[in-house]
Amino acid sequence: MISLSSFDGRALFLIPGLLLLQACGGSNSSGPPQPVMASFDVTVANLTNAQPLSPVAVIAHQDGYRLFSVGSAASLGLEELAEGGDNTALLAEAGAEPLVVATATGAAPIGPAGSEAVSLEVPETELPGLRMSVGSMLVNTNDGFSAVNAAEVGDLAVGEVISIYAIAYDAGTEADTELAAEIPGPAGGGEGFNPARDDLADRVAMHAGVVSQDDGFATSDLTGQTRFDNPVVRVLIERVN
Repeated sequence: MISLSSFDGRALFLIPGLLLLQACGGSNSSGPPQPVMASFDVTVANLTNAQPLSPVAVIAHQDGYRLFSVGSAASLGLEELAEGGDNTALLAEAGAEPLVVATATGAAPIGPAGSEAVSLEVPETELPGLRMSVGSMLVNTNDGFSAVNAAEVGDLAVGEVISIYAIAYDAGTEADTELAAEIPGPAGGGEGFNPARDDLADRVAMHAGVVSQDDGFATSDLTGQTRFDNPVVRVLIERVN
């Protein structure tokens, strides 16, 4: 004779000479193993006197991807970052690249003498050859930005930190009029990104710097306070675990 009783959500089948325990629902399968992740903290410090930085874009990638190349035209994503401080399109471009492993964004602009840490995780299998790129706009300019381009980080030991000083670049997408109507930062309050490229160079180059009305640029709406010397940014990259 077979009898059935319920105990703790499970069915007990009592068969003469044999006890069978059957679990109701569920499975012993735990699915595919999850990748082991390595964590990095990327801390960006603003070294300028009066140039707030836009929210930073952080990109972890393998060799072969570049945020930009000096002497070449900026991508649309870089143009939007360098003219308007918006990193959305740049991170979307990066995320579509097969060599890009992970991306992250800063939470807010970084004021002069301020800093922000952005965390990023990558699979440990991607560590060999891993590189990190970081970009942010100097918002009291027409199309100035600062960036670290493809720094090698794959060999960092846990707890190890590298320090990189970054210069200012000109995206070459907007003429450096220094007009308030064309500068998105607090010194201008004007428009950010404009799809028209009116800088005849149309190539990324080292930024020539802000001239300002205090230096004889009569139509400039910027003052000498917004001038900057290189480097403009310090980036610390730490392997956390």
